Amino acid sequence: MTASTAHELHDEDDAHLASLGYTSDFKRDMNLWGNFSLGFTYLSPVVGIYSLFAFALATGGPPMIWAVVIAGIGQLLVALVFGEVVAQFPVSGGVYPWARRLWGRRYAWMTGWIYMLALIVTIASVTYGAGPFVAMLLGIEPSTNVTIICALVLIAVVTVINLGGTKLLAKIAFFGFAAELCGAVAVGGWLLLTERHHGLGVLFDSAGTKGAGSYLPAFAAAALIGLYLYYGFEACGDVAEEVRNPGIQIPRAMRMTIYIGGVASLLITLALILAVPDFGAVISGKDADPVSTVFRDAFGAVGFKVVMFIVLISFFSCALSLQAAASRLVYSYARDDMMPASHLFKKFSPNRHVPPFALVLAATVPALIIVGSKISENALTKIISFASLGIYLAFMMVVLAALRARLRGWKPSGKFTLGRWGLAVNIAAIAYQVVAAVNMAWPRTPDVAWYDNWIVLLSATIVVAVGLVYMIIAKPYTRRDDLVHGDASTSQPAVHHTE
Repeated sequence: MTASTAHELHDEDDAHLASLGYTSDFKRDMNLWGNFSLGFTYLSPVVGIYSLFAFALATGGPPMIWAVVIAGIGQLLVALVFGEVVAQFPVSGGVYPWARRLWGRRYAWMTGWIYMLALIVTIASVTYGAGPFVAMLLGIEPSTNVTIICALVLIAVVTVINLGGTKLLAKIAFFGFAAELCGAVAVGGWLLLTERHHGLGVLFDSAGTKGAGSYLPAFAAAALIGLYLYYGFEACGDVAEEVRNPGIQIPRAMRMTIYIGGVASLLITLALILAVPDFGAVISGKDADPVSTVFRDAFGAVGFKVVMFIVLISFFSCALSLQAAASRLVYSYARDDMMPASHLFKKFSPNRHVPPFALVLAATVPALIIVGSKISENALTKIISFASLGIYLAFMMVVLAALRARLRGWKPSGKFTLGRWGLAVNIAAIAYQVVAAVNMAWPRTPDVAWYDNWIVLLSATIVVAVGLVYMIIAKPYTRRDDLVHGDASTSQPAVHHTE
């Protein structure tokens, strides 16, 4: 692409944004690979698989790998719908501005509220989850204090990097992507070559998890590994005003996140399953951490620490991307005066071209949640239980809004569209989202108190109820009468250009 063409595209991007009612202070320093890296490191196959592998294998046996495939296909459908929406409405903040243009102000406010809280809680979850890996790397005994200190340090470091601007974020995200992908390929390949204890037939053997009845309940529970894995692609759209030629680049980056993240996830999962020497020990709980067992056996003491270092890079990159996405949503919300102290959170750094107070909020609240675990680790579990379902709910609200707009005459007019397949893909995407959300919220611990058994649904209900009460009393959606909303079906087609 010539400098002249790039300049024309930049002008066109700014003109498109202006037609949507915004002028941007962000710099378009993010190319396709930087945008993709942001989504990939947020999705983070290493973090997702290593965190839930033991649970999934103990619950559903080796066939749990098919949940990774199913979830990947389902979320690809969602990514295709998101691609159409962001191509027409490339505005920072992602799901909030999309929902406003597709449906309306109240609906958009609630979508943004749910997604914002889910992102902030997920930052706490990911940084807290890095603690035990730091302890293993340093050879110290994991403890609550060690975990809290490691999490707080990680939050501080990613905040400093995010304050450095879009270009630095893109570079670090790409480094994280390269390190995680190379590590996944190297580790997975080595395990398949040297530590394969089973044939591929075990992928169809429940290994006793079926019990006396149907295998479906066991598989549905184990499927959480896939449901918790495949989000992060939406972060590509959260930074839309920082991406060059967003109508083409962001939908492509979203699809790449699913494709490459999915392949990496499958490789890691397959390699780990075939490398576990005794499924019975994992299912019985005798081997509660099969990932560490496999790595210690395959790589020895020194190699194990190298692998743990790669895992920590993945946690770091994931936290970095999560915080970037959360800060852009906070800024987008505040720019439209949709939240308390909007005048503060919409402030922009003229030197770094980032919203510093939005970033500070996306660091402070997760840090407070983590410190609160000192008082009650159980309380932290309850708070974090909402995170993944909250993100799925926000996704579902956008996909539903797109379907409603489509049925009311919306014809996507961005640089990426699904054409005649749009309606079918939209319906399939919402169907997948509903099934996935129900599975995440389904109570599976009848031996505990009812509120613990229903904790995921209960926490989501509390978040939605608090949001509704605030929205009804404060009416934040009325503070800006000039904001266009619910106009997707009447928006003028954008001018199309090829790359």
